[in-house]
Amino acid sequence: MARRRPARGAGPLVVLAALALLVAGAIGWAWHGRGPLARPATVTIPQGATLATAARELEHAGAIGSARLFTRLSRLFGSRDPIRAGRFAIPARSSAAAILDLLQHGRPVLRLVTVPEGMASIYVRQALAQASGLTGPAPLPAEGSVLPDSYAFTDGDARTVVARRMRAAMDRALAEEWRGRAPGLAVRTPRDAVILASIVEKETGAPAERATVAAVYANRLRLGMPLQADPTVIYPVTRGRPLGRRILLSELRAVNGYNTYARPGLPIGPICNPGRASLHAVLHPASSKALYFVANGRGGHVFANTLAEQNANVKRWYAIRHARGEM
Repeated sequence: MARRRPARGAGPLVVLAALALLVAGAIGWAWHGRGPLARPATVTIPQGATLATAARELEHAGAIGSARLFTRLSRLFGSRDPIRAGRFAIPARSSAAAILDLLQHGRPVLRLVTVPEGMASIYVRQALAQASGLTGPAPLPAEGSVLPDSYAFTDGDARTVVARRMRAAMDRALAEEWRGRAPGLAVRTPRDAVILASIVEKETGAPAERATVAAVYANRLRLGMPLQADPTVIYPVTRGRPLGRRILLSELRAVNGYNTYARPGLPIGPICNPGRASLHAVLHPASSKALYFVANGRGGHVFANTLAEQNANVKRWYAIRHARGEM
């Protein structure tokens, strides 16, 4: 009986098939396997970056082992969608496939620039200028035109765009508050409401007092009394910066559009960017006949309907300051 001879070439084919499987496995692992990033990291992809540029940023951050290999595998296996600019949070051990998908379809990490209630516009410009990741010059918004809030942005956004969103937020808030305003107000226009709200914002930091402070100034406006608001005297001197000293007698007598000791009515413009709570207080003032208020020594104020009551309250306030060694 004749022996069957083994098929020639079977050995090399098996070896080639095994090598092919190994290469395919290596490529699959390089694309879908766990990445080298030991801890979560953030990577910033600049505006207009190419895939190769993004790959270099990823390699520099340690998220991938080779920028060249990542680029080739992305073009071979990845989506053709463009990558996005921004700051991305890369989870630890993310695969190359997952990272590409994140850059193409994920949301960049948002940063915030915050405008506190009562911030003057010179400080709004400073906050925009110092916000890392924004581009272009920081504009100086008109006083009272910005709604205090926290505004999200991604790397590459323009400072002018963020400032425009701040102003649009104020426009919306003011329009909503004005539509729901109480009847019989002392302020006649939305701009007047912003001006008075900016004074209320500077006069008290106690939320429960805002509506009563607003009522005091509304009562004075109706009677034609000067508002005599110290913050309005300070504003033309510092434009929103701290005064750092007591108000001078010459400043109380200065004739300008802001000095509410020297002229009745509202000042010619806002003295800060008031928050929505102060806008609401001005458009819904408390039911009060008070015409005066002075600090109570506990972080708030005491209110008075008559000058005699006010003088007594001022005397008590001076006694508190004497006891503290402030006078």
